[in-house]
Amino acid sequence: MTVRRWARAVRWYLRELTGEAEYDRYCQRHLRHHPLAPVPTRREYQILRTAQQENRTQGRCC
Repeated sequence: MTVRRWARAVRWYLRELTGEAEYDRYCQRHLRHHPLAPVPTRREYQILRTAQQENRTQGRCC
């Protein structure tokens, strides 16, 4: 494995681990389904995501 491929793999892993890639996927999906609506900023996305998680009615173990 070359150094460049190794660096790309590490970068991908870290982005997935921290959730940074999730925002990018959200932006792509948002543009595909709502092309005329403005894309929320990363901060607005985090606020929406947190509110959605808190409002879920599914049971939790903790």
